[in-house]
Amino acid sequence: MDKAAPVIVKRVRKVAAGHHGGAWKVAYADFVTAMMAFFLVLWLVGVASKKEKAAISEYFKNPSAVVGRSATPSASTAGPGGAADKMLPTTDPILVPRGVGAASGTAVSRDPDADQLERRERRALEALKRDIERAIETSPALAKFKNQLLLDIITEGLRIQIVDDRNRPMFDLGEVSLKPYTLDALRQLGLMLQSRSNRVAISGHTDEAPFQAPHGYGNWELSAERANAARRALVDGGLAEAKIARVVGLAASVPFDRDDPLAPVNRRISIVVLNRASDAVAGTARAIPPGGLSTAGRVLAGR
Repeated sequence: MDKAAPVIVKRVRKVAAGHHGGAWKVAYADFVTAMMAFFLVLWLVGVASKKEKAAISEYFKNPSAVVGRSATPSASTAGPGGAADKMLPTTDPILVPRGVGAASGTAVSRDPDADQLERRERRALEALKRDIERAIETSPALAKFKNQLLLDIITEGLRIQIVDDRNRPMFDLGEVSLKPYTLDALRQLGLMLQSRSNRVAISGHTDEAPFQAPHGYGNWELSAERANAARRALVDGGLAEAKIARVVGLAASVPFDRDDPLAPVNRRISIVVLNRASDAVAGTARAIPPGGLSTAGRVLAGR
């Protein structure tokens, strides 16, 4: 019997092909896209005028502002008589909004006549500031407050701040009656402000020292009462009641010295000689019925 022929089984092993390394294509595509965007920006910068560049820059600094105008006030030098060399960039009691059109989303166009009127109005406020500074040097009533009277031009107009001094407070602790020398100074200011057509806004401020009295009377009520006392003194000095746009108490919500909440300069009376735009905004508060004192910095009626 013949031997059977051997059966040979040949197994073929399939091996997957090696990686072709296509990841570099993704990186290259990203690089090309970035370069395209870069050169597109260079081209746009090259064809834009200086005015357009300034408008674009202003938009990214403050998108809510009108092109070419900042909606926030800048810090200004406080002058003599404060705990800080610079006044903090606070505005009180309101900020005049300058934004974009509600429907179109485009910047509000500026009227050249309005710009000229605004410049003329600013020059008038600067002249009033110089007059008050001269009066501080010559008037016995104001000279006592030489280191406590701070003047600066802000968004709303000319701000006159009378700050407390440790050795010369405007009020006794926790009281709302003005010291005699403070009363004389405010009367002198009232006489000077009456010579201008601008209305004024008055705000009272306290430090963060807790103050509690019966029936929930605290710093809000105290600051409002002190602001109203300042209003009465200005009127006694000759300022017409009709020129009072607003009287508010802000307690310690807008500190002068943020680093020291208990600093005497935080206790102050702020009088803002309103410009035309701010006065128009303040006029919206006239619909509030008289009712005397309110809390949380709301409008006070004259008392």
